[in-house]
Amino acid sequence: MPGLTIGDTIPDLVADSTHGKIKLHDYIGASWTIIFSHPGDFTPVCTTELGQMAAQAPEFARLGVKLVGLSCDDLQSHNEWIKDIEAYTPGCKVTYPILADPNREIIKQLNMVDPDEKDSAGNPLPSRALHIVGPDKRVKLSFLYPATTGRNMDEVVRVLESLQKASKYKVATPANWKPGDPAVISPSVSNEQAKEMFPQGYKTADLPSKKDYLRFTNV
Repeated sequence: MPGLTIGDTIPDLVADSTHGKIKLHDYIGASWTIIFSHPGDFTPVCTTELGQMAAQAPEFARLGVKLVGLSCDDLQSHNEWIKDIEAYTPGCKVTYPILADPNREIIKQLNMVDPDEKDSAGNPLPSRALHIVGPDKRVKLSFLYPATTGRNMDEVVRVLESLQKASKYKVATPANWKPGDPAVISPSVSNEQAKEMFPQGYKTADLPSKKDYLRFTNV
C-alpha cells in the first residue's frame, strides 16, 4: 500500500501505551528507534516475537536503540498479554512500551496495515511490519512480513548495526555481512581520501575489470 517508506519522516503521533501517553518524536529524541507492529494480542507468532524483542533488549540498549511495539488492542489487553510473553520467554522482561491502537488510526499513519487480514468485525489488522528510525526521525529501513511468518531478530540486530556503521563512516556492508566483518568503502571516496579516512588500511579486490571499486576495511 502507498504511504510511509524509507526516507520519510515518521509522524509525530501521540498514543496511549503501556508506559503512559507517548509523543513519538519526544520518545525518539536523539536515538535510533525500532517501531514494530503485530496483528494482535494473544496470538502465537506475535507472542514469540515480543518475547524475542525482550530477549534482545540489552543488545539494543548497547547500540543506543529504543523499542516501541504496536498492536491494535487496548491497554488492558496489552498488560495481560505481557504476562504471557514473559512467561513464554523466562528471564526476559518487556521493558519497552506497546502502543494501543483500538481505532486502527496509528497503523494507517505508520503504513502498517495488512490488506488481507481482518478481524471478526471486518476491521483491518496490522501487518507484521518494522521500521528502523534514525535520530533525524526518518525511516532508514522497513521490513514487511505476512502474519504467518515470524521475523528473525538476529537479522534486525544485523541491519541495525549496518545502518549505524553507514551513518558513521562512508561505508556499506556487503552480502551476508555480520558485525565484525569488513565493510566496503563507498565509491564516492577516492583512494587518497580512503588512506586518510581509514588509517587502519584497506584491501582492494583484484577484478578482471582492473577497476579498484571493491575495497574492504574494518571499522
